[in-house]
Amino acid sequence: MKTVILCGGKGTRIRDVADNIPKPMIPVGEKPILWHIMKYYAHAGFKDFVLCLGHQGGVIRDFFMNYQAHISDIAVDFSKGGAVEYLDNHEHIDWRVTLAETGLDTLTGSRLKRVERYIGGDEHFMLTYGDGVGDVDLKALVNFHKSTDAVLTVSGVRPPGRFGEILDDGNGIVMEFNEKPQATGGRISGGFFVCRREVFDYLDADREDEILEREPMRKIAREGKMAMFAHDGFWQCMDTTRDYALLNEMADAGKAPWIVW
Repeated sequence: MKTVILCGGKGTRIRDVADNIPKPMIPVGEKPILWHIMKYYAHAGFKDFVLCLGHQGGVIRDFFMNYQAHISDIAVDFSKGGAVEYLDNHEHIDWRVTLAETGLDTLTGSRLKRVERYIGGDEHFMLTYGDGVGDVDLKALVNFHKSTDAVLTVSGVRPPGRFGEILDDGNGIVMEFNEKPQATGGRISGGFFVCRREVFDYLDADREDEILEREPMRKIAREGKMAMFAHDGFWQCMDTTRDYALLNEMADAGKAPWIVW
């Protein structure tokens, strides 16, 4: 089953971290967050990727075209015509990565429509963004989707809290304090989707400004063809500098729930 990753946006809210690379290439630990996402999918057995490129897509293209050079220590011997020796024994990856240029200013629905031909005849495919990680059970997500008649299944997550939650007794005495708890209200889209290929019927091939999360998904929902897979575990997007710092702190401390390989 193929996994489409939307990684062509401009990431304007995180430009203060890095404005010379696209957001999916911003590092978490020593690797781009995009690599973490793909590694997580691959660990679950989903190794055929279609990357929707756009803003600074050449950086992503270069990373995969020269993958070994980017992840290894190397020695270049100019006495031998510039022969390159890779010095590290890194784990071999067996992914298939399709790098699809989908336009500089194209929006999410239009990007997805532009890679329809790379899905081939597959009835189902996975879809996610290039800036969010979690410990979603991907196999269970796929099985749930296939058990329904849904055109699109979305993972429903609880938004992570950004502030400490204080519970008092009504008289100013604190009864409980939870440091940055998860929100206890409704769910939001976690961005881990599974789609039937019929999803392309809801997208307009002649547009580049179609936002998947607006009219196409709303129409799918109105028609009763959208399902939700509830996920109560870890989920975190990287929208801001604070998110970037949090994910790196978790990775550096060896406490990143998505790093399961």
